[in-house]
Amino acid sequence: MVGESAEADLRSINAQGVSKTDRSFLQRQVDQILGTQESANESSFLLFPTLSYAPETRWDFGVNQLFVYFANDRIENRLSELNIYTFYTQEAQYGMWADHTIYSDHNEWFFYGKARAQYFPMNYYGVGLNTSSKVKAVIDNNLLWVRERILKKLRGSLYWGVELDFRSTQDLIYHAQNQESDPELPFGIEGGTQLGLGLGLIYDNCHNAMNVRDGILAEIGFLHYADLFSRYPINTLFFDSRIFYSIAETQVLAFQFKGDLAFGEVPFNQLPVLGGANLMRGYYVGRYRDKRAWATQVEYRWLPFVKGGRVGGALFGALGTVSPKWKIERLLWSAGAGVRYLLFPQKDIFSRFDVAFTEEGKGMYFYIGEAF
Repeated sequence: MVGESAEADLRSINAQGVSKTDRSFLQRQVDQILGTQESANESSFLLFPTLSYAPETRWDFGVNQLFVYFANDRIENRLSELNIYTFYTQEAQYGMWADHTIYSDHNEWFFYGKARAQYFPMNYYGVGLNTSSKVKAVIDNNLLWVRERILKKLRGSLYWGVELDFRSTQDLIYHAQNQESDPELPFGIEGGTQLGLGLGLIYDNCHNAMNVRDGILAEIGFLHYADLFSRYPINTLFFDSRIFYSIAETQVLAFQFKGDLAFGEVPFNQLPVLGGANLMRGYYVGRYRDKRAWATQVEYRWLPFVKGGRVGGALFGALGTVSPKWKIERLLWSAGAGVRYLLFPQKDIFSRFDVAFTEEGKGMYFYIGEAF
C-alpha cells in the first residue's frame, strides 16, 4: 500500500511537471495571450510579427520578441523586460532594436538601456525652430548605438551609477531634396565614433516599467565625450521626470517633463530632437533639433475601459520647443488619442495604437507598452 501511494504521488508530480515545463511553444504563447499561465510570477516570452505605420518609416514590417519576468520569480521584485525588434520598412530602412529594463533580486541593481543596429535613411529639415516643413535632405547612415545605465540602489527607490553612450555612425550620404548646386552640409556629416561616459541619478518606485499605474520615475544625468575617444568632444545634460496617479481602479493620469541640453560643437545627429513615438507624437523624429530641447506631456489612460476587459484607450497632449540657448521663442503642440489592448493579462502589459495630430499633420504609431 505504501509503495502504491508513493507511486501515485510520483505520477502526480510528473504530471504537474509536464504541465509546467513541457507545454509546446505555441501553447505557452496562447497561455500568455489568454492570461492562463499557472502563476502571475511565471516568466513570459512572446514572439509575434508586427505591422505598423509611423511618419519616419511609413509601413513597417517586423518581428517582436518580448521577454518579461520577475527576478528569481519573486513577484515582490519589479518587473524586468527585454524587447528585441527586427524590422524592414517601406522606406528601405532595416535593423534591430533592443530595449531593456532589468532589476536584480530585491531590486538592488538596475540596468536600463537600449541598443540599435540599423541602416536608417532619415529626413533632415535643418537646425532650429524656424526650419521649413519641407524636407531639406535625406541622409543615409549606418548606426550602431548602445546607451546603458548601470545603477546601484543608494537608498529606498533612489539609484546612482555609471552612464554610457556609444555611437558609431558610418557611411553618411547627403541627398539634397532641391536643386542647390552647393548645399550647406550639416556639421558632423563626416560621421565617426562617439563615446560618452558620465554619472546618473534615478528615483524609481514604479513596479511595472511597461505600464505604471502609480509611481515616480525621475532621472538626471551628465555625459562627457572626451576627444580621446570621440571625434566631436561635447557634453550633454539631461533630465526626465514622470509622475503617475491612479485616478480609479482602471484609470491612470500620467505626466512627463523632459529636457536635453548639449554643449560644444555638436554634430547634427547628436543634437537634441523632438518627435517620434514617445514624446511629441505626430512630429517626424528629428523634425526639430537644436542644442536645447524641452517637452512636456500629459496622458489620461483607461486600462481597460471596463474592469475585467481587455480593450482600453488614452487621450494625450504635449508641448515642446527647441532653441540654441535658453530662450523659448515658440511652443509646438501635439494631441491625440489611442486604443489599448491587454496583451499580457497577468503582467498588466498593453499594446497601443496612437493617432497624433500637430500643426503640420498627423502620425500613427503601434507599439507594445505605453509611450512613457
